[in-house]
Amino acid sequence: MALGLAMLLPLLVDIAEERGHWPVFAESAILTVLIGGLVALACKNGVREGLTIQQTFLLTTGVWVILPVFGALPFVLGETDARFVDAFFEAMSGLTTTGSTVLSGLEELPKGLLLWRGVLQWLGGVGIIVVAMVFLPELRVGGMQIFRTEGFDTFGKILPRATEIASRISVIYLALTLGCVSCYLLSGMNAFDATVHAMTTVATGGFANYDASFAAFGGASEYVAVAFMMLAALPFVRFVQITAGTAKPLLSDPQVRGFFMTAIVLVLVLTLWQMSFQNGISEPAFRKVVFNTVSILTGTGYASADYMQWGSFPIALLFFVGLIGGCAGSTSCSIKIFRYQLLFASIRAQTLRIFSPRGVFTPRYQGRAIDDDVLNSVMSFFVFFTVTLGIVAVILGLTGLDFVTSISGASAALANIGPGLGEVIGPAGNFSTLNDTAKWVLSASMLIGRLELLAVYAIFTLTFWRA
Repeated sequence: MALGLAMLLPLLVDIAEERGHWPVFAESAILTVLIGGLVALACKNGVREGLTIQQTFLLTTGVWVILPVFGALPFVLGETDARFVDAFFEAMSGLTTTGSTVLSGLEELPKGLLLWRGVLQWLGGVGIIVVAMVFLPELRVGGMQIFRTEGFDTFGKILPRATEIASRISVIYLALTLGCVSCYLLSGMNAFDATVHAMTTVATGGFANYDASFAAFGGASEYVAVAFMMLAALPFVRFVQITAGTAKPLLSDPQVRGFFMTAIVLVLVLTLWQMSFQNGISEPAFRKVVFNTVSILTGTGYASADYMQWGSFPIALLFFVGLIGGCAGSTSCSIKIFRYQLLFASIRAQTLRIFSPRGVFTPRYQGRAIDDDVLNSVMSFFVFFTVTLGIVAVILGLTGLDFVTSISGASAALANIGPGLGEVIGPAGNFSTLNDTAKWVLSASMLIGRLELLAVYAIFTLTFWRA
C-alpha cells in the first residue's frame, strides 16, 4: 500500500508536465493499493502473534520479490512500453539500489517515470537500512549479529524498541536527502534533477536522468555527490547516536575509519597512476578519479567518465573496488568493510598461532573478542559470495555473453554496483541488449546480493521448513 501511495508523487509531476502520462500512475496506484489492502486485511488477525524465525526470513525475502512486480507496472503501462522482463529488471534494480538499467533515451521520458525510478531507489535505500538494523542481526546473517547489542542495548532507554530505531533512521534519511537536494541546487542543478539525484545519491542507487549519467553535470555537482555518497555509506546508527548527543561512537568506529582510509588510498593510487601514465593530472581529471572511485566503492554506480579508457590497471582495480562496499547499516552494498576487518583479524590470529603455538590469540573487533559464531557467519558469507559469483558468471556465459560481460555483470548485480565492464554493460552502455535469460538471472542476483545471500538461501533448505 505504501508503494502504491508513493506513485501519487510521479502522478502529480506528470499532471504538471501536461504530457498526458498521469493515468499510467493512477491505474498502477489503484491496483497496487487495492491488492496491498486486501492482503493486509487478510493478515490482520495474525499481527498480534508476532513473527516466527521462519516467517521473518520469508517476509524479508518476500518483500523484495513482490514489490518489484508492482513497481514495474508504470514501466509496462507507460511510455516505455517495456516488456515485463525489462520492467521487472528496472524495478528490481531500483528497489535493491543496484542502478543497472535497461532504459535508454532517458532525456525523452516523462518526468513522472524519471521520478518513479528515483522513488524506487529512495524507498529501497531506507528499507535496506531497516532490514540491516532490525532483521539481519536477529537472523544471524553474515556476521551481522555482531551489531545486535549495539543496535538495541546500547541505546538503552533512549530507543527501547526496533520500531523507534526505524523511525529515527527514517527521519535522518529524509533530512540527509533534503540536505543533498539543497546542495545540488546550489551546485547549479535544476529543482527536478536535484530532487531525483538526491534520492538516488543518498540511496547509493545511481539511477540518473540522463544517458550520460553524471557526465551531464558540472564539477560542483560531482563534489556534492561525493560528499553525500560517503555519508550514505556510513552506519546510520551512528547518525542516530549523534542526534542523541554523542559523536564519539562515530569517531571511534573501526568501520568508519577503515572506510575512509580505503577511499583515500584508492584515490591516491589511481591519481598516481594518472600522473605517471597520462602525462600529469588536471583538476577535472582528479575530480573524475575521486567521483568514479567513490561511486564504485559505495556501490552507487554513477559514472562521470568512461573509465574503460583509463587503462588496464584502473579497470582491474575498479572491478575489485566494487567488491568492497561501505559500512554495515548503511545504504551501501557489496561485502562491506566490517567483514574484511573481521577476516583480517582472524587471519592475523591464525598466523600468530603458527609462530607461537602455545600462545593464546583471540581475534578482536572494537576491543571485544569476536565470537566463533560471528567468525563462522562471516567466513560462510565469503564462501557463498564467491561461489555465487562464479555460478552466476558461468550461467551468463552459457547464455552467450563474453567473459568480461559475464564476470562483471555477475559482480555488478550480486554486489549491487550498477554498471559492469566492457562495451556492452560498461559505464558507457546499459543492460538493454542482454538476452531475457541473462536479465532474469541478474534480477535474481540483485535480490540475493541485497539481502546478504544467506537470508535468501536459508528458505531453500529442508532444515528451514522442518524447524
